[in-house]
Parts: sequence; structure tokens; C-alpha cells
Amino acid sequence: MLKFLRRYLTHVQNSVLEGDVTKGDLQKIRSGVDELLKHGESTIIYTVSSEKMVERTVFGDDPAADDQFL
Repeated sequence: MLKFLRRYLTHVQNSVLEGDVTKGDLQKIRSGVDELLKHGESTIIYTVSSEKMVERTVFGDDPAADDQFL
């Protein structure tokens, strides 16, 4: 699951990924999670419609600030 989600999101800590995705990528993520999810596991997707509605506070180094190039 982690390997799949890293295609679209930034891994910020154990079991937590975040990122801005298009509606198309969100649909791919939802489909992929549905296919990969095993019995007894769960995945939560938070969809935020506006950056104005989110406050993000980071203590320590911000892993999302690292530029990642392929």
C-alpha cells in the first residue's frame, strides 16, 4: 500500500501521507486503495476543499518541505 500511495503523496511519518492531488489522481488513489486493502485494515482519506480551512503545524523537521525529484 505504501509503495502505491507514494506515487501520489509524500510520506510524512509512519502510516501518514499527504499531498495535493487532482480529481483524477484522487480517483486512482481510491481505486488502488480499494484493490489493495486487506481484510481488517483501514485507510482514511481526508479531502480538504480549501487551504484556508486547514491549519498545519509541524514540530521539528517538516518532511513535506523536502523537494523530491524522480
